[in-house]
Amino acid sequence: MSGKAADAGATAQSQPQKISVLFVCLGNICRSTMAEGVFQSIVKDKSSPYFNLIDKVDSCGTGGYHTGDDPDSRTMSTLEDHGITNYTHAARRFRDSDFRDFDYIFAMDNSNLMDIERWRERSKKYPSSKAKVMLFGEFSGTGRKEVVQDPYYIGRDSFETAFEQCKRFSTNFLKATFPNVANPAL
Repeated sequence: MSGKAADAGATAQSQPQKISVLFVCLGNICRSTMAEGVFQSIVKDKSSPYFNLIDKVDSCGTGGYHTGDDPDSRTMSTLEDHGITNYTHAARRFRDSDFRDFDYIFAMDNSNLMDIERWRERSKKYPSSKAKVMLFGEFSGTGRKEVVQDPYYIGRDSFETAFEQCKRFSTNFLKATFPNVANPAL
């Protein structure tokens, strides 16, 4: 093996394997889109140490109420207030293939988590999927699991709270998943 080939092999072995992440809430216009927008802003920035470590990021809802709709305007304005101006998404419903296509499926609350787990049990297409299904708030950093409350009926301040949680959970998840990656203050 040539020197370049050996170096390429060593580099490939030392690079962490890329992962894919799906965020899930009820309607896919508030919380899961907030999480997706925040997460993308961290991992798709070429200056991020996580750039090229994430294969795919998406979000969806357990219900199909808003299929095809844009994210809630308050989600978008909250993201924009924090400098995330290039996020776009059309709401979609969770599907069986998500169990096959994603490494991590993060539910925003316990009801979403139970819905996804029941969906997996009923799904005959992908009974042994690779996806780890969990509450996104397991990465709260507080020592306890947190849920991201649905801000839809609560008001603008609750969208700020959801943003803060999504930023914190995303950062903690990335640090836990890629412990050997340099972690600047995110």
